[in-house]
Amino acid sequence: MRNAALTLGIIGGIIGMFVGFFSYGYTEFVNWFGEIPDVAEQVNNPQMIRVVSLLAPLLAIAGGAMSRSSARVGGILMLVSAAGMFAGFGFGVFTMFPIAMTGLGGLLALAATKPDAA
Repeated sequence: MRNAALTLGIIGGIIGMFVGFFSYGYTEFVNWFGEIPDVAEQVNNPQMIRVVSLLAPLLAIAGGAMSRSSARVGGILMLVSAAGMFAGFGFGVFTMFPIAMTGLGGLLALAATKPDAA
């Protein structure tokens, strides 16, 4: 279970990085060029989007990497990452997989009671 949590956390974090790159870039693009009505409008809280774009994938990757040695801490980090992605980006076609992967990885890490057999 720890190996599955490691894999899900890292893959979810990498996919979350792509979502974060585009989200951060979108907020910067609108700040730079201005709003275009009905095409590109600024989000309600661009600072929160920028923070989540950086921290959520970072927590997912770190939690996945930690899940083999410290499953409880890794699981908590992945669950915080999934909650952050959900709060920052919402649940949609591009965010469903990173949210689901990091959330499932977090649950698997918390459920792991003993190390995997080598």
